[in-house]
Amino acid sequence: MIRSLFALLLAPLLIGAAPAPRDWTKTVARTADGAFVVGNPKAKVKLVEYLSYTCPHCAHYAGESAPTLRDRFVRSGSTSVEMRHATRDDLDLAATVIARCTGPAGFPRTTELIFARQGDWFPRGLEFRQANGSRLALYPTAGKLRALADGSGLTDIGRAQGLKDAAIDACFADTKGMLQIAVMSDQSWKTIAAASPPGMGGTPTFVVNGKPYPTLDWAGLEKVLRAAGAK
Repeated sequence: MIRSLFALLLAPLLIGAAPAPRDWTKTVARTADGAFVVGNPKAKVKLVEYLSYTCPHCAHYAGESAPTLRDRFVRSGSTSVEMRHATRDDLDLAATVIARCTGPAGFPRTTELIFARQGDWFPRGLEFRQANGSRLALYPTAGKLRALADGSGLTDIGRAQGLKDAAIDACFADTKGMLQIAVMSDQSWKTIAAASPPGMGGTPTFVVNGKPYPTLDWAGLEKVLRAAGAK
């Protein structure tokens, strides 16, 4: 009787002490070639996304997919997402540097913010580049990209994520990092071209468990992910 009473009294405490499920969106790793992987490294479903920060389709996909992809599939541990850059222009490259400057821990959130605010910083950047083209042409690459980041408002997004000016300067001056982005982007565009019908390659392009899907929207990709085991 006494043993049964103790079991009855302790049961709610033991239930309350059960650990919360792990949030795999907090797990971010950087690959040897500079890509960022978010989620469970042993996930059953491995999604690779080729992205461009100046691509409106990428921005739409990012906002539409997040509630399910990030908050359910990745959070649960069933799915990991590897993000690879396919840069298209100098503003895209400036955004890439800002996002990567926040490191693995900050990269996913900074990427989300850059896409969410694309309608603001991208037009501002285009106007700034047009108004200051002659002056920017005299700058070295690092200086030009930093000026574009400042003029577009991308620097402010980085600062909001905790970046200091000294760190931002260092990231734009990092020639090794710039080369890594260039090499990754070149390989990304080759992969996109190989996976796409002639004349139709673009971003975002996806690979799920090794199989490319170059022309899917989020609704189509969600079906592919669920069929592969995302939950």
